[in-house]
Amino acid sequence: MTTNRVEISENTVLYTLQLPSKLESVVTMENFIDNLKEEYEIPDDTYANVLTCMSEATMNAIIHGNKQSDTKKVYINLEVHDRKRLQFTIADEGEGFDYDRLPDPTAPENIESLTGRGIYIIKHLADQCIFNMKGNEIELHFKI
Repeated sequence: MTTNRVEISENTVLYTLQLPSKLESVVTMENFIDNLKEEYEIPDDTYANVLTCMSEATMNAIIHGNKQSDTKKVYINLEVHDRKRLQFTIADEGEGFDYDRLPDPTAPENIESLTGRGIYIIKHLADQCIFNMKGNEIELHFKI
């Protein structure tokens, strides 16, 4: 794993991570979030939302995007603005997906399914959630 921290302006810090497409990488990302909580004094409720969303997005990138390929990476960028706003970008090297055509996990026919809730959860916990056109990159915003 490669992690970099760069102050790109007086009020903005950029972090970059490159993770292998292995499920163990989720723990690395969670440790990164734990460190952010301390450094930026993130409130517990926001921390829980960030951790949940980032875990879901990272797992989706590893499993669905990169198909756990040893040759592909997951790229995570974080911009911290004025110590008040977190803007994450999670990208994989996969083919992408049509995020507008996901089944509704709350529909009666899907309610007992063990999978298919990640994007639904992310959309409800992040302050803002934006996909790129290809569907292999998600941007998540959180106020702290």
